[in-house]
Amino acid sequence: MTLEEFFRLLAQHPLWLVGYFGSLPLLAWATADLSRDKGHLDPWRYVYSVLIYLSAVPGIFSLTLSLWVFLFERRSIFQMDVYTQILPVLSMVATLFIIKRNVDLDYVPGFDRLSGLVMMIAALLIFFWILDKTRIIVFSYMPFGYAMLIFAGLLAVIHFGWKRFAG
Repeated sequence: MTLEEFFRLLAQHPLWLVGYFGSLPLLAWATADLSRDKGHLDPWRYVYSVLIYLSAVPGIFSLTLSLWVFLFERRSIFQMDVYTQILPVLSMVATLFIIKRNVDLDYVPGFDRLSGLVMMIAALLIFFWILDKTRIIVFSYMPFGYAMLIFAGLLAVIHFGWKRFAG
């Protein structure tokens, strides 16, 4: 099964996606209601961590895939699939907003790894976009030192993101 076939299967059964991504903000709201002023304590921190990962991993994947499709495949924004490209991002934002209102995200285990993952993915996308947009002619007009500084800067951001992601 390819990724395209998997997304087609999900698009044929949107109720699964609406149920899953709709339940995450509701669970975050219910958890926030149950753990009033105790969100920084141990059992609740791990519940929040699970909710964040359940919403952020598909949200980050969907956002990255959407950026890839728009930047590299040059697909129109009107061809976006609401269930697989917009709903996961909206669910992630809503879940993070609800959780952040109740607990400082620094107390949630593993949240710093997600920010490192996002930083690493963003740096890689920028790097690939620059490689896609540049031509050999452009490098002949740009001093080689500038190109190397840009490359070294992106590698440093990727390295920093990997350090935050891997621990």
